[in-house]
Amino acid sequence: IPHEKLTIAQARRGTPAHRPVRVYADGIFDLFHSGHARALMQAKNLFPNTYLIVGVCSDELTHKYKGFTVMTEDERYDALTHCRYVDEVVRDAPWTLTAEFLKKHKIDFVAHDDIPYTSAGSEDVYKHIKEAGMFVATQRTEGISTSDLITRIVRDYDIYVRRNLQRGYTARELNVGFIKENTYRLQNQVDKMKETVRTVEEKSKHFVYRVEEKSQDLIHKWEEKSREFIGNFLELFGPDRAWHAIQERSGRMLQALSPYSSPRGSPSSSPTRRHSVSPNSCPASPSPSPSSLSPPLSPRSPSSQKGTRSSIKAASSHSRNA
Repeated sequence: IPHEKLTIAQARRGTPAHRPVRVYADGIFDLFHSGHARALMQAKNLFPNTYLIVGVCSDELTHKYKGFTVMTEDERYDALTHCRYVDEVVRDAPWTLTAEFLKKHKIDFVAHDDIPYTSAGSEDVYKHIKEAGMFVATQRTEGISTSDLITRIVRDYDIYVRRNLQRGYTARELNVGFIKENTYRLQNQVDKMKETVRTVEEKSKHFVYRVEEKSQDLIHKWEEKSREFIGNFLELFGPDRAWHAIQERSGRMLQALSPYSSPRGSPSSSPTRRHSVSPNSCPASPSPSPSSLSPPLSPRSPSSQKGTRSSIKAASSHSRNA
């Protein structure tokens, strides 16, 4: 099928309908990243019906015109085939696009950022494409590029070497000498010790914080219990409180249950007996005690004792006769 040349206006209108617009984008695509993917997404969405062809330069051309790559050409080819915006990958793409290459792949437009690309003795390798009206500009993603990623690795070289030593890579694989290797391993041990100390400090801080929380809770509970105890104490032992009323009542009960002791020789004078007598009854005269009927005994002589015995006998005989 003869390949008819399209203008950008025709391509944006979606014509011709019988075939898609063939757009070509090329590059090195080393360390394939989001900046590459965004550029290819823009190239794919330039027109309503786009077939995106991506050319990837070989290691030989790249090392000759740009520099050493991190990924091999096969790895870079494979990375592009897994990008969802790419329809076809051209291996060993030319550094400068020729008319024969454009005609061979039936390319309608070339997509790339608009910054002049100085290389291979040319101020802009896309100058003739722009003059032919086949160039369509895409926007670069700022802050991310292969050079930026390599710069990060070079800047933090020691960190990555130490990391790979920890992961099992040998010093020979990392191109590190004996002294440098032992230095890195010593630094790794120091970092482990620092991490252990940091972990212990964090745990200690957490423990102290928990102890402080518990102590604060205990202090609050102790204060509440103390206030409660003091309040109860004041209710019982304070002036004009229940404890005094209880003492007064208990005193009355003790007085009622255990009366005061009577004076010697007058048992009827106790408070209990006085309260037991009715108010209308007359007080009874005290009965004479046996000691009050007989005169006090005095020491007697034997003759007086005989007279006493004879008088007792006479009295008893008298009583019998009566």
